[in-house]
Amino acid sequence: MTRVKICGITRVRDAEDAIAAGADAIGLVFAPSPRRVSVAEAEEIAKAVGPWAATVGVFVNEKTETVLKIAARCRLSAIQLHGEEGAEAVRRLSLYYKVIKAVRVAHRSDVLAAEKTSAEFILWDTKVNGFYGGSGKCFDWELLRSARTRKPFIVSGGLNPGNVADAVRALAPYGVDVSSGVEIRPGKKDSRLVREFIQNAKQK
Repeated sequence: MTRVKICGITRVRDAEDAIAAGADAIGLVFAPSPRRVSVAEAEEIAKAVGPWAATVGVFVNEKTETVLKIAARCRLSAIQLHGEEGAEAVRRLSLYYKVIKAVRVAHRSDVLAAEKTSAEFILWDTKVNGFYGGSGKCFDWELLRSARTRKPFIVSGGLNPGNVADAVRALAPYGVDVSSGVEIRPGKKDSRLVREFIQNAKQK
């Protein structure tokens, strides 16, 4: 069954609602974003989630030592790298955590270039100038048909309760990732949309 990550969580209540609705993971953004959380806020949210779901820290071009310190303090389950982090950063972080490398897609060449990453998971997102993620825009899913990687992958970018089932049927991903598609406003989730998204993503 497809796993679901609700990303850009900024409140304990939203995290608890997502877990209760069946989310497999929540995402905590530590990069500049309307959904950014402080380390203290993230620590509180992670404690509330406890062992019931994965907590994924989202970083953009952050120093590896800083990522490791934050991950340890917040007891993160995995690290998501959403910038231009190189092979050495992926290698070092992979010694301690599962690493998800985000790849922003606009052309077939973007998909082919992703085959070089040593990260355990790939997250496909939409390439939009000025955004590292959270643009709310879809990319052409047909581009993934040229992907030769056998790594488990996660689909992101413009997903919402209305199109996530189509993405799952078309791509059979390891997981799907949503942020703006289930929000009232940046950083505040709509519990009804979260429930609908998870139900639609996991329907057989």
